[in-house]
Amino acid sequence: MAAPQVPDRLEVISGLAVEENTYRLAQELMDAAVHGGLDAPRQLAEVLLSLSDFNAAKLANDMVHLYRATVMQQWVRYGWSELDCQGHKHSLWGRMLQLKELLISGLPSCRSLAGRLQEIDEIGRNFVLDTPHEYELWRIVEKDRELAAGAMPSISFTATLRRTLRPDGWKSQGIASLSQDQVNHLVLNPGEAWADRVLAELPGLHERWPLLLQHALTATAVRPTADWNKKAQAGIDEIGPETVRATVVSWLGLVDQPRSVPLVYDNKHTFPGMLDPYNAVAVQGMVWLLALIPESADSARVLGHLVEFCLRKIPGLGARHTKVANAAIHTLSALEGEASLSELARLSARLTSKATLKLVNTALESRAKAMGTTREEIEELALPSYGLTSVGHGEHTLGDTTALISVSDGKASLAWRNKTGRTTKTVPATVRRDHADDVKALKASAKDIDRMLAAQTSRLERLFLSRRTWTLATWRDRYANHPLLGTLTRRLLWNIDGQLCGYADGQWRTLDNNLPQAAPDTHVELWHPITHDADDVVAGQAWLQQHGITQPFKQAHREVYRLTDAERQTRNYSNRFAAHILRQHQFNALAATRSWRNKLRMSVDDDYPPATIELPAWGLRGEYWVEGIDGDIGESGSFLTIRTDQVRFYPLDAPPNYAHASGGAYAMHPEHVEPLPLEQIPDLVLSEVFRDVDLFVGVASIGNDPA
Repeated sequence: MAAPQVPDRLEVISGLAVEENTYRLAQELMDAAVHGGLDAPRQLAEVLLSLSDFNAAKLANDMVHLYRATVMQQWVRYGWSELDCQGHKHSLWGRMLQLKELLISGLPSCRSLAGRLQEIDEIGRNFVLDTPHEYELWRIVEKDRELAAGAMPSISFTATLRRTLRPDGWKSQGIASLSQDQVNHLVLNPGEAWADRVLAELPGLHERWPLLLQHALTATAVRPTADWNKKAQAGIDEIGPETVRATVVSWLGLVDQPRSVPLVYDNKHTFPGMLDPYNAVAVQGMVWLLALIPESADSARVLGHLVEFCLRKIPGLGARHTKVANAAIHTLSALEGEASLSELARLSARLTSKATLKLVNTALESRAKAMGTTREEIEELALPSYGLTSVGHGEHTLGDTTALISVSDGKASLAWRNKTGRTTKTVPATVRRDHADDVKALKASAKDIDRMLAAQTSRLERLFLSRRTWTLATWRDRYANHPLLGTLTRRLLWNIDGQLCGYADGQWRTLDNNLPQAAPDTHVELWHPITHDADDVVAGQAWLQQHGITQPFKQAHREVYRLTDAERQTRNYSNRFAAHILRQHQFNALAATRSWRNKLRMSVDDDYPPATIELPAWGLRGEYWVEGIDGDIGESGSFLTIRTDQVRFYPLDAPPNYAHASGGAYAMHPEHVEPLPLEQIPDLVLSEVFRDVDLFVGVASIGNDPA
């Protein structure tokens, strides 16, 4: 149907203006923009400027809401192709903008620059610009001659614009051509604690710092190039490597602090807790700078903490900032000292993000290869003492006061003893004044101890499936007498030359409280209850209770799982944990913490492997078969619940199994390998794998939900 002629269109528009029907008027103007009905701008202007202030503002808002919908309607109505849509959309934007500028320019609140800037300040409270209305307000201000004379929008709006135009992000059509001159008067966006500190300190720092920070803002790639490093190194050398390291470490240590200026988020694409995407590029750049400077304990510590902070999940978003986390791993990998190695070893026991954990493991294996040793040896040799001078204790003299650092039940604590022998938990005023740096280092060590003990607890528990043994001399040096690890080792039971032993009253003892008789080359391994009969297990439990020992994880009271008659009947698979309905996301998180690999199932036409655990020390792979439940789908398209099936074991090198996301038989490609008979699976392996699966079912089952 042919578009109406201009006079007819103007008559309709004039009539709607008289009737004050702003919504219909907005629709007509949108249609006019599509058909080129703005060819009579003078007559149209007369009609629009005749509107009252109230109706003009209402019409402007109606046009904003209709803009996107109108574009979509025209695509469908006129059968435009995707390519046509782009051209027509941009053309429509320009014509719609003419109408909006005409309307807004006539409103009293927008007749002065101050009125327009006030409205823009309101926009500056948002995380990013997100609507055509906001884009246009900026364009109006940008065109204003008073701005050219020196007036500027607020810092908050500048920050909002920067977040929208961030160096590594998308650029929307409405603002892609905006002048960057308006936003380059600050190095970083204020509002984050670390950025506020940078902006406050920058005027008093070396004159090269602003250029080095500008260079950090170019860190948009996955890894730095040789040219990037060359330019960064020049700045580091001019300022001084030690100064750059200390300054960057102090700034990065504040990245995890809450925002100092709250913002408005849409909770669809932006969420509370997100890093400012513009500033995050600078964070990544500063992380890269540390790779060019010899490491310190502080730099390794702040990088490790940054990895964990950036991988912490935000509801609706996922990991806070994976790219920055991976950059920190890259820097830890590039450094060659013991502190960075210790952080990598700690992270390998703590991380559940598969992609980042792969980077950590690759770095550790590369370091082990370079040192001519194994990954396991690296993890043991790289463990620091964090200022402890004996197992669980450390003393450091600071003037007339002695700092006491101790570990009890997996937690570190600090105390202070004065020259009279009196002990207090509060830092004495003279120590705080005269030894501020030492106090700061001791407090950091206490935090490091807590983090490392959590990681080492997980590593020790994984020893059950590692088949790792040591000579008595090596075990004493790396485990029993290590200042940090000894606090965990001495709360566990160990098999020393076939004798079940524990630590009590300052000595390693057998369960009948005798000293074990063993040569230095005797082998030691972590004791597991399934390898002994019930009488030994009960004796071990009683011995721990007698000596008041609380174990860091379940060992003597560990659940054990033995093969049942039903499983001997099914022969090569177990139905013990089949036919349960689990919450998929909770199951996926639990699987990651127990070193299983699982892929979140989406409601799509695709195949997925089962949840698997690889056991290289045994040459085995365990599988737990699951499938998505149709009809229970989340907003992201993932299944909210899954149905469980069999547990199976295969040779480690067997081809993977796959099944459709929503169910059906699992199949192996390119060749079929039969699952191993359960009677051939070692008792310890069967028990530990079944224990994991029982945990998944026990925690993630919908049966735990009272509703």
